[in-house]
Amino acid sequence: MTERTVDIRVPILARVEGEGALHLAIRAGAIETLQLRIYEPPRLFERFLVGRSFTEVPDMVARICGICPVAYQISAVNALEDAFEVDPGPWVRDMRRVLYCGEWIQSHCLHIHLLAAPDFLGYADGIAMARDHGEVVRRGLALQALGNDLMRMLGGRSVHPVGVRVGGFHRAPEVAEVDAMLERLEAARADALALVEWTATLPLPDDRQDFDSVALRHRDEYPMHAGRIVSDRGLDLDVHDYERHFVEEHREQSTALFSLLDGAPYLVGPLARLNLARDQLPEPLRARLPARPSFPSTNMFDSIVARAIETAFAIGEAARLLGRYRRPDAPAVAVTPREAVGIGASEAPRGLLWHRYETDAAGLVRHARIVPPTSQNQARIEQDLHASLAAFGLDHDDDALRLRCEQVIRNYDPCISCATHFLRLTTERS
Repeated sequence: MTERTVDIRVPILARVEGEGALHLAIRAGAIETLQLRIYEPPRLFERFLVGRSFTEVPDMVARICGICPVAYQISAVNALEDAFEVDPGPWVRDMRRVLYCGEWIQSHCLHIHLLAAPDFLGYADGIAMARDHGEVVRRGLALQALGNDLMRMLGGRSVHPVGVRVGGFHRAPEVAEVDAMLERLEAARADALALVEWTATLPLPDDRQDFDSVALRHRDEYPMHAGRIVSDRGLDLDVHDYERHFVEEHREQSTALFSLLDGAPYLVGPLARLNLARDQLPEPLRARLPARPSFPSTNMFDSIVARAIETAFAIGEAARLLGRYRRPDAPAVAVTPREAVGIGASEAPRGLLWHRYETDAAGLVRHARIVPPTSQNQARIEQDLHASLAAFGLDHDDDALRLRCEQVIRNYDPCISCATHFLRLTTERS
């Protein structure tokens, strides 16, 4: 192999917008440098929250991400209700889970059809793929629209929803709205199962690696809005004990923090959830899963199938919960603030999202800490790139290496900009 340096440069790739960079240097047939450079400004949202009322927090944190605002809202209200010792009751719990289902559906379908599948079918983007796979893309966009509408029904709008509050919701949908949505969900079940079958036929690379899967686990249901933090290597702890095992560290090449579990990288997201909680999927869905790939899986490229499976689950789960809908007398319970510390977590489409808040007696935020799934996956992405490129072969030409890097990063769906064809490759040969 000719000695060469491969530079993959991404000028700005923030977590919300996709700002960051990747630098790959290959010399004499070996990886000399591989750095995932996630460029983020300081985490100003955490500072924005200081001095604000707890009532403002759900709407403010929703602005952190346009793709998964519900996740930020649910983790936030979980933490604040923990601080104020508030139990919003079963109706609120069920409807928050339905709202979360909408986010999983829209986020997963966006990623599958417009960001990831073109990689495996040899297209530059989703538009090019649609020319030959029009029905697949139309089905995917219809499912994504269903997820958006489900979020709108409970959140008031699908982007940065405003329906969630500490203690419950600002408004309860009318029965007629729920009945109409339930009809759409039931009609979408077949399309969701067809999506699972289709993703299982994609020509995914076989790239098995050793990694630690981390996710919430709930005693009664597939993890989404609450649970204990578990791993496939024996971790099992309350969300309040997160900081005893998980540490964020600064690395010179990145202004974003890298998260480690007991000093090592780990995986969060749909593949990790499915690896740890496949047994909690409803039996009718488990019976319809394709024979291959099998789960638990150590191949990150199986993530696209995991997202399709979770899409089918979310449609069925929303239908199950809305099927017993009764409009409550009030959509929220009373909340009395106090000086306290509260911690909450939930499963964003991209993985575990952990929040911690300190409040004063009036309910004003004194301190906030938010650990998003993208930062938790950063160290694992670097680890994955090392292993995947070595297995792929460093003697491939520049275009092939660039595509492999893009595919690996997109498996994690770190954000919408990350997941598009963003990598710029400059090669220096000597």
